[in-house]
Formats: sequence, structure tokens, C-alpha cells
Amino acid sequence: MAARSLRSFATALGAQRRGSLYFRESSCVFSTAAQQRSTGDECGPEDPREEPRHPLSDCALEHKAIKLEEQVRDLTERYRKALADSENVRRRTQKFVEDAKLFGIQSFCRDLVEVADILEKTTESAAGEAEPSNPNPTLKKIYEGLSLIEAKLQSVFAKHGLQKMNPVGGKYDPYDHEIVCHVPAEGLQPGTIALVTQDGYKLHGRTIRHALVGVAVESQE
Repeated sequence: MAARSLRSFATALGAQRRGSLYFRESSCVFSTAAQQRSTGDECGPEDPREEPRHPLSDCALEHKAIKLEEQVRDLTERYRKALADSENVRRRTQKFVEDAKLFGIQSFCRDLVEVADILEKTTESAAGEAEPSNPNPTLKKIYEGLSLIEAKLQSVFAKHGLQKMNPVGGKYDPYDHEIVCHVPAEGLQPGTIALVTQDGYKLHGRTIRHALVGVAVESQE
């Protein structure tokens, strides 16, 4: 009976040793698998969406740099042209504004010089009547008053850039004069203005009314 008890104890002890060994092997396998899984999670496979990056070669970089330089030059040239166009527009606009200020009264001046013509003819008529042989003092005073008005009017014209032309003895200019007759060239060179039938006027150097003139020509015998 003691021998039977001994065998039972040995059998139980062997079973216990085998169970302990199995538990150790299972724990080792589990630990190894967990470590591999943890390592795989940390490293992980590469994202399939990311494309592999290949460094550009020196030739490709040089070609790209040249292309960028060409684009910079092209943009710089466009900027310079745009800047020049903008400056031209600014100058033309400024010139337009200045001309508008200077010549805005051009039509008014054309009407006003006609009044000056009437005043001049009236003054000349009064001068003929107010001769020293005529004792009428009233006509003399009228003539003096008209002369003062005419002088003042011409002074106002000059102040605003409106000037009367004096073309007698000068060369004919189609931009300033209009021929209404031809006269024999007596002591004058052909093509010279011999007389003026209507005064011409300029506003700041621009002709606003042509002078009506008679031009000297060679007399035909």
C-alpha cells in the first residue's frame, strides 16, 4: 500500500511538472507574438498612397533654374512695359487737363474778338471825325474814350494769352493766314503779306482765328 501511494505521488508530481512546462512554453510563445505585433505596429508598412521620392538630378535642377530665370525676365519686361504705358497715360491725361484749362475759353474768345473788331472800326471812325480841323470837343472825347477801351481790351486779351497777329511784311503761313486777294508786289517780295482785311488771333500760341490777308505777287506787264 505504501508502494501504491508512492506511485500515485510520482504520477501527480510528473503531471504537475508537465503542466508547468506547458504554461512556460505558452507564455513564451504569447510574449513573442505580442512583441512582434507591437514592433509591427510601431514600424508598420509604408503608406501605399505615398509615392517614392526620387532626388532630382543636377541637369534637371539646372533646367528648372533656367526656366525660372526666363519667367522672371519675362515678368520684369512686362512690368516695365506696363509702367511705361501707365506713365504715358498719366502724361497724356495731364496734358489734356492743362489744355482744357488753357483752351476752355477758346469759343468765348472767338466771339469776343468780333466785339474787338467792332470797337476797333468804331475807334477808327471816331478818329476820322475828331480831326484837329473839327472843333467839336464831344467827338474828341468819344475818340479818347474808345481808344482807352480798346487799349484796355487788348491788355486783358494779353493777360489771358490772347494775342493779335501782325502779319504785314511777313511770309504767308497757311496755318495762320487765309488769302483773300493778291496785290502787286511794289517793293515787296512775292509771297509777302501786303495787307490785312481782318485781324487774326492766337490763344496761347494756337490760332483760333485766321487773319484774312492780301499777298503780294509779281505784276504782269
